[in-house]
Amino acid sequence: MSEVFFYHLTTSSLGQTLSQLLERTLQNNWRVQLRSSDENALARLDAQLWGGNSPDFLPHGISGGAHDADQPILLTTGSQNTNDAKALMLVFGAKTSPAEVAQYARVSLVFNGNDEAELQAARADWKALTDAGVRAKYWSQASGRWEMKAEKN
Repeated sequence: MSEVFFYHLTTSSLGQTLSQLLERTLQNNWRVQLRSSDENALARLDAQLWGGNSPDFLPHGISGGAHDADQPILLTTGSQNTNDAKALMLVFGAKTSPAEVAQYARVSLVFNGNDEAELQAARADWKALTDAGVRAKYWSQASGRWEMKAEKN
């Protein structure tokens, strides 16, 4: 059954967190669609993933290329699952719906908890998705390490 993991960033950067999440997701042999609401942010994420903090290369591409279907990690602003992803990661205000969540094994919504607008948007997304019956877990790093703070089944 599909579920959404909310990641409330307070100490780690988005780049650090995404590198860790993407590595784990690829270890599950899942392809990933990484969606942003901001195309400029995708270009920055692309550069971070090429350099990255990880000793392991994170193979990826930006959507719109000839090989989108082959990408293990596809960065996009669109909603088409062109790389047959099992995981969807949402950043910079990207949205999903309960119907879309059901198409993935896992959806991760990663947001900056130090940005009041992102925090309020994530709270609204939590309410909308859980009110629709979507299973969700809320992870926070307020204590310095990741801890599950809430769960809705």
